[in-house]
Amino acid sequence: MIAMLPGGLELAYDEVGSGTPLLFIHGWPHDRSLWAAQLGGLQTQARCIAPDLRGFGDSSVRAPYSIDQYADDLVALLAMLGVERAVVCGLSMGGYVALSMLRRHRAMLRGLILTSTRATADTSEAREKRMKLIALVGDQGMQALAARQLKAMVGDTTFSSRPDVLEALRFMMAQAPSEGVVGGLQAMADRVDSTDLLAGIDFPTLVVSGAEDTFTAPDEMRALSDAIPGSRLEVIRGGGHVCPYEKPAAFNHVVGEYLASLVYD
Repeated sequence: MIAMLPGGLELAYDEVGSGTPLLFIHGWPHDRSLWAAQLGGLQTQARCIAPDLRGFGDSSVRAPYSIDQYADDLVALLAMLGVERAVVCGLSMGGYVALSMLRRHRAMLRGLILTSTRATADTSEAREKRMKLIALVGDQGMQALAARQLKAMVGDTTFSSRPDVLEALRFMMAQAPSEGVVGGLQAMADRVDSTDLLAGIDFPTLVVSGAEDTFTAPDEMRALSDAIPGSRLEVIRGGGHVCPYEKPAAFNHVVGEYLASLVYD
């Protein structure tokens, strides 16, 4: 489906199920297909909504690109869909967007699921790496970027035994629009630190980590969870940075338990 937002921006999205609205925000350089197994597995427990961020998938490739702009786009989408409050689930860059929604549109959040992400801003070293990736896209294109990023996106278990998952993920990344990918890199490099928000989160929060994630290691995710009052940490065995994609049954199980707990909170 395509939503036409104010200003003519088109956001592609999938929507299934009924009940508590659950917004899935993909990472970089992914698209909404990252969440296909979640929409299939959780639609009996929630109204699952998975959009492509601007510049990715089938959405408009149009500047400006920033974490706050992505957040504002998604709030406009939710409003168009008649959603007043939602559980927001963000992976990696999607987690940065979720935290921006928390800062800018707190009243929209019913709950929060942070997966393979962090609240801190980029270090100078991380920012330099992003600039090198921008140069790589410009010089060699998206196929080269996808090949470069693939191993770090998944855990060793997936890399050594799941060629089907690897090829599907490589294809997803290689097909991403280069302008949107570069815009996303710059947006992540320029994002603000959100650490100050964590202690004030007063609604149910789930933090999910892949046990084999090398981008956002479990210890870092544990520290993130410890900074959020009352949050719950779940570590997905055999999963890497994109653990919902690698281990959908395990991820859906912990999210399903979280959703069930909302009835009683």
